[in-house]
Amino acid sequence: MARLVLQTPLDVRVLEKGLSVGEALAAFNAAQGAAGAVVSFCGKVRPDGEVKALELTHYEPLTLSGMLDLAQAAKVRFGLEGALAWHRVGVMTPGEAIVLVATAARHRRDAFAGADYLMDHLKSAAWFWKREKRGDAWHWIEPRKQDHADLERWK
Repeated sequence: MARLVLQTPLDVRVLEKGLSVGEALAAFNAAQGAAGAVVSFCGKVRPDGEVKALELTHYEPLTLSGMLDLAQAAKVRFGLEGALAWHRVGVMTPGEAIVLVATAARHRRDAFAGADYLMDHLKSAAWFWKREKRGDAWHWIEPRKQDHADLERWK
C-alpha cells in the first residue's frame, strides 16, 4: 500500500469510499513539525436502533471549494499550522467513518478550537444532505436545534 503524504498545510477531501483514519492521522501528524498540539475528531455512523445505512449527498460544484475556504478560515482564525478535513459521501453502514477533522497548532487550545470550529460548520452549514435507512424506508435528517446553536457561537 502506498504511503499517504501530505503536501499542504490544508488537506481537504471529499471521499466516495472509506477512509483510513490511522493512516491519515499519522501522515498529518508527521507533516506538522512546528506544532505543539494535534487534535482530531472522527465522526461515525451511529448504530442507533433501526438504522441500517446512512447516505450523504452533496453539491459537488461547491463542496470542496467551500470546505477549503472553511479550513483556511479556521487556519487564520486560530493560527493553525495545518488542518485536515475529509468527508465521505455515498452510502455507509453503522460504525463506518463519515468525517475526519484534524488540526495542528503551536498550542493545544488553538488546536481544539480549530477542530471544534470545523466540525460545527461541517455539521450544520456545509453542502451535505443526509438521509438514513430505517426499516425499509429512507428518511431525511435535518440539523438539530443544538447543531444550529453550536454554529451560532462562532459568530
